[in-house]
Amino acid sequence: MAAKVALVTASSAGLGAATVKALAAHFRIVVNYHSRKEKAEEVIKEASSIPATYNTSTGPRFHAIKADVSQRSEIQRLVAETVSTMGRLDVVVSNGGWTRVTDFFDLEQQINEDDWDRCFNVNVKSHLWLLYAAKPHLEKTADEEGVGGSFVTVASLAGVRPSGSSLPYAVTKAAEIHLTKGLALICGPKVRCNSVSPGLMLTEWGNQFPESKIKATTEKTTLKALATPGDVAEQIKTLVLSKSMTGQNIVMDGGIAI
Repeated sequence: MAAKVALVTASSAGLGAATVKALAAHFRIVVNYHSRKEKAEEVIKEASSIPATYNTSTGPRFHAIKADVSQRSEIQRLVAETVSTMGRLDVVVSNGGWTRVTDFFDLEQQINEDDWDRCFNVNVKSHLWLLYAAKPHLEKTADEEGVGGSFVTVASLAGVRPSGSSLPYAVTKAAEIHLTKGLALICGPKVRCNSVSPGLMLTEWGNQFPESKIKATTEKTTLKALATPGDVAEQIKTLVLSKSMTGQNIVMDGGIAI
């Protein structure tokens, strides 16, 4: 039987790339990218050096797929190509998200209707469409204990504690967390659905914030340190591998939301 397969969306950089590397020892992986094929290939090259704990002769170890996860038809194509190329689908890490950096406390900057529509489409609906497309395949992977596939969404501290880049982002990330809990109830016992909510991470996106905001956010943390992509990726791996957790949202923010 072919070794298990994980699909990680938006995984050519940042947390998605770190997640690919965290899962590489345990799963064959599909790396999804939107436009930067060279970045996806770089991630695969780096992950290929990680020793596998499974039989690597059962099928392709990595595969890159270009797809825009803000489009439902593209999500359907992404899942179909994953299964046709890799032979199965056991894990989905739904890492897509969208926001626009604003002054959170300026109401005038929070009433842009396009921001609300785009945030809801990418931060909520895209996760639902991905779960819906993947569900039949995730259900097929049930082991001898009846435990099937795993679906993990990447939410945000902004969805737990109103904060972050914009009000539309915070509200839709809160909706994403609630969506994931609802999906856990609907899809159990064959599919486990969990979410992880990082605080500010210094990825390509996080580094768009002014140094003053990064320093102030770090000072707000109990640990006096921001979450790192590598550490959050390890938590995603824990959620993926655990057979006892579903409907949970794990906050990783250095202690801001205590």
